[in-house]
Amino acid sequence: MTDTILVLTEDTLAPVDIEHLLALHEGEVLAYRVLVPADSDRPLIPTIVDNLGLGELKEAFERLVGKEPSVREAKATASEQLESSLAELRAAGREASGEVVDDDPLPALRAAVAAGDVREVAVVTYPHMVEDTFHRDWASRARDELHLPVLHVYSGTSELG
Repeated sequence: MTDTILVLTEDTLAPVDIEHLLALHEGEVLAYRVLVPADSDRPLIPTIVDNLGLGELKEAFERLVGKEPSVREAKATASEQLESSLAELRAAGREASGEVVDDDPLPALRAAVAAGDVREVAVVTYPHMVEDTFHRDWASRARDELHLPVLHVYSGTSELG
């Protein structure tokens, strides 16, 4: 059976993200399983801090006044992000599957690892100042719970989280 790289991402994988993921295992035949959370329940303070830190004033204001996507909207967005990411991986000649998961992706990560053949986890996110600083981000939590290597890369860059 083919080893699998489990990819957790909060957005569509950019072409540069695909390049970085594939370069990690150049010459190997691996399958990729992508998980995208339907994020409809973002924590207030960390999200506003992230928005302000990235210069996203409109998004910070919308979050402050309680504007969040509905569960239906969040699932639709996550589904689009998943399909685009899978298409990019397949276009690069890789076997790829995936699914939309709940807001908290850790249970889905645990289940995927328990199903077997997962070699490592790659987490691709944007910087999250509060969560990254206090090690409450997805990658840190996955490292604490899973007994696999976990790589955290910031989306669109080669920077490690």
